[in-house]
Amino acid sequence: MPIDATQPYDDDNIFAKILRGEIPSTKVYEDEWAYAFEDINPQAKVHTLVIPRGRYVSWDDFSAQASAEEIAGFVRAVGRIAREKGLVEPGYRLLANVGAHGGQEVPHLHVHLFGGEPLGRMIAK
Repeated sequence: MPIDATQPYDDDNIFAKILRGEIPSTKVYEDEWAYAFEDINPQAKVHTLVIPRGRYVSWDDFSAQASAEEIAGFVRAVGRIAREKGLVEPGYRLLANVGAHGGQEVPHLHVHLFGGEPLGRMIAK
């Protein structure tokens, strides 16, 4: 069920539990700013989720509240993961759903990294 991106952060969301080690995940990468793991229901040959370590509901919340150091660290982590997975050429897709209209289902900022195959149109018409 899509969420309201303006709601307060919920410490019991699934990604917070993954960060605390309460729910297992297949780790791809981690540093002081980000944690990345494979999606349990992949929508492409490569489907990795990248989440910030901080308590941010959405991209909007993160861009407004995170420090410049957090933002730079997170964005660099996403790029590094794409490079390490060999996705830069021929290409990949990043997706961050925000709020109910954007289809956001977990109230913790997360970026989907898709690749490894042709992905088609961004939005089906």
